[in-house]
Amino acid sequence: MPNHLPSAAAAEPTELPAVYEALASRLGRRGLLRIAAGLGAAGGMVAAGTHAAAAAPSRTASAVSRPGRVLQPGKGPIHGQHYLRATPDTVRWGYVPARDAEPALRMRSGETLTVDALSHEGLLEDQGRDPVAWFGEHGVGKEQVLRDAVDLARDYTRTPRSFDTDGPHVVLGPVQVSGAEPGDVLKVETLSLLPRVPYGVVSSRHGKGALARTRDGGAPDGITLDEVMPPVGTDGRASAKDPEQYGNVSVFTPIRTGGGSGDGHGVLPLDGPGEVTFPLNPHMGLMGTAHADADSLTDPLLNSIPPTLGGGNIDIRHLGSGSAFYLPVHAEGALFHTGDPHFAMGNGEVALTALEGSLRTTFRLTVCKPGSGDAPSVAYHYPFGETDEAWLPIGLSDPDGAAGTKGQLSDLDVAMRRAVVNALDFLQSDLGMSRSVAYAYLSAAADFEVSQVVDRTTGVHAVIRKQDFGR
Repeated sequence: MPNHLPSAAAAEPTELPAVYEALASRLGRRGLLRIAAGLGAAGGMVAAGTHAAAAAPSRTASAVSRPGRVLQPGKGPIHGQHYLRATPDTVRWGYVPARDAEPALRMRSGETLTVDALSHEGLLEDQGRDPVAWFGEHGVGKEQVLRDAVDLARDYTRTPRSFDTDGPHVVLGPVQVSGAEPGDVLKVETLSLLPRVPYGVVSSRHGKGALARTRDGGAPDGITLDEVMPPVGTDGRASAKDPEQYGNVSVFTPIRTGGGSGDGHGVLPLDGPGEVTFPLNPHMGLMGTAHADADSLTDPLLNSIPPTLGGGNIDIRHLGSGSAFYLPVHAEGALFHTGDPHFAMGNGEVALTALEGSLRTTFRLTVCKPGSGDAPSVAYHYPFGETDEAWLPIGLSDPDGAAGTKGQLSDLDVAMRRAVVNALDFLQSDLGMSRSVAYAYLSAAADFEVSQVVDRTTGVHAVIRKQDFGR
């Protein structure tokens, strides 16, 4: 598991004892025994070409496994000391928790948590709010549809759903972590990711995405109306009473596994003979701590779409198994929440969604106190990511969730500048570089990647290779 401080580079494990030690250090001996017992009971839930689901310390030996059967709630391996499933009482559909929210679960710092995260695809209003029917149209049998997805779509009554204004994400939590206080950092380590179903969905909807129409129906700067996606003719711009007219284009994507092909592949058709396949890269798109005060569960400040200084819908593809995500704490107990599980995503997430698919994810949540050296200095005021190979300073265009009042809501230039400043602060404060040399290094050697351009507040992250510093 990565540590932001300089350390020896993680080596690829080649022997079972080394993997055992990595697992034991990550989850503890008791947690390791629970994994072994769960995997034995699952009867072949881990596919060929991967090790146990919380496995290796290196991203090259990914801690990802794929189910030979659907992971219904409570079934199959559950790795964490605590378990959170999606029910109307544990979900805020389209919104994140406020700083005074009642916890759905309480745990101690350093303990592990397994979450049965649900994808929103197949559940939303423009897809009929009936996952059995929607997935059935794509050849998925009722027994292959998650029961918690069916129950949530049918019985969710915690707040009224508005497709036009609510976020799409099924947000689970919040989880109170004992000892977390405002001014601390919550370190979120992703230990394992298990796809719960063998299929996913990529959706594009008008008004969202890199090539969407403007609010007045025209083309955005740089493209013509003929270049808008989805094509203009697919959009009737009707109300939620007629969901088929929203212009939603959802691409059902089966997952191919087996044959020793690593972590599996998504499969998409070509117009003619053949197909295109691409590797999976499971990760959670939304991980956050409570950031805002609000008067109601559906206050616009709590909308799940834009990422904030509390993290949230951060959509960074590198934050998969073996990563750490450092989040500023703004509320007692941190109030961690998560959702938006992804099977794969390209930098930018240009069509609107990633390859969305439900995941069973296990985290370790650890409170880091100021001055302890347990978290990057930047993380005490801004989200910060890390993998075994790289540090990931982050920049957001409107991190205060101010709904664009400063005119920079979706300004990618603003996000880029903030990512550069946060990278400079990290290199100077944590790695001891002079600021002018750090600026030169970033220009010569670091990569700046677009996290996403679709979440109102856009994101850019730097990729600073640890090997450049002899780590």
